[in-house]
Amino acid sequence: MPRWLLIVPIATALATALPARAEKVPLSPEELRSTATHVVVGKVTAVYTRAETSGDWKYTHYLAEIQIAETEKGEGLKKGDLVYVRYWQRQWVSRAEQPPSTIGHRGLPGQGQTIRVYMARNAYDGFGNTNDGGFNVIGANGFEEVKPARK
Repeated sequence: MPRWLLIVPIATALATALPARAEKVPLSPEELRSTATHVVVGKVTAVYTRAETSGDWKYTHYLAEIQIAETEKGEGLKKGDLVYVRYWQRQWVSRAEQPPSTIGHRGLPGQGQTIRVYMARNAYDGFGNTNDGGFNVIGANGFEEVKPARK
């Protein structure tokens, strides 16, 4: 029997033995843009955090203040405005085995970074629907780093 045929059952056994995380699949740039109600490019001027534990999860809620340099989609935001966007992450803190689930947003921005952010206002944000007038970052990969133009 060829050796390569042994790889299939071994790989299958390993794949089924590893715990499933069921992380949310990243959206393509086209999917992000079509899901978003607003898309802006700007500089992160501040990031605020709040942590809480709920059940077996520790949540960190974020609010980023972004100085808009360019509006690519959506009404009501213009160059020079500040926009506040919400996003979150969570961490399993129980001794029990973690169930399949997402950890929230990935690729989080830092202060001073220039980013493109895909947002939802009173709409589906990739995790659920919002209806409170705030801007939620599209989950789970609604941030895109923008490199400064070379002069």
